[in-house]
Amino acid sequence: MKTSVTEIADKIYRLSTFVPQIGPTGFTFNQFLIDADQPLLFHYGHRAMFPLISKAVASVIPLEKLRWTTCSHVEGDESGALNEWLAAAPNATPAHGQTGVNIWLTDMANRGPRTLKNDEVIDLGGKKVRWLDTPHVPHNWDAGLIYEETTGTLFSSDLFTQTGACEATTAGDIVDAAIATEKAIPFMPATPQAGPTLRRLAALKPKVIALMHGPSFFGDGAAALDALATYYEQRR
Repeated sequence: MKTSVTEIADKIYRLSTFVPQIGPTGFTFNQFLIDADQPLLFHYGHRAMFPLISKAVASVIPLEKLRWTTCSHVEGDESGALNEWLAAAPNATPAHGQTGVNIWLTDMANRGPRTLKNDEVIDLGGKKVRWLDTPHVPHNWDAGLIYEETTGTLFSSDLFTQTGACEATTAGDIVDAAIATEKAIPFMPATPQAGPTLRRLAALKPKVIALMHGPSFFGDGAAALDALATYYEQRR
């Protein structure tokens, strides 16, 4: 395996590792680095992948320059390498929403976390990241997403997950593949919160949607999110 690095927006990098052994067609795991005065990493990745991913990050910035780390929710591919990152990046602060801090991050992190309020914006210096509480979207009570305001990039975690190998970026349809994956592996609960949360994300009108499992999408992000919202509303 190898981790490839692609700049998907100005100073925003997709760190992508394709694992062919997962399922019949393989599976992609992506992390994202926002390079700013205070760089931020979104998704820690699996512990076993830490050597690959940290090497990829180090090809962009020195690890000691990293100032913030966060993820959507507690899960192996999201938070597995939490403490490996904190050890390698001694100046980085782990951050999460209030629920995540309460139910797992305070206990699991080897460094005290920063609690982020819903809609709180962190000025990274050249980039501005907004934390969005999204309980159970894509899943887990602690779920949250981030939106980089200067580039209009939404980091969508497991939303729009697709299987198989893929290009780093796409301007094509990401909704059909996401629905096909959801039908095969129903990982997101169709709660009453699903539709309204997705439409709240659509209101941001993202120019880029940075998928954790798939390509980064360039196009009408609002339309894609609204279409996914309609699917979950109908599924209920």
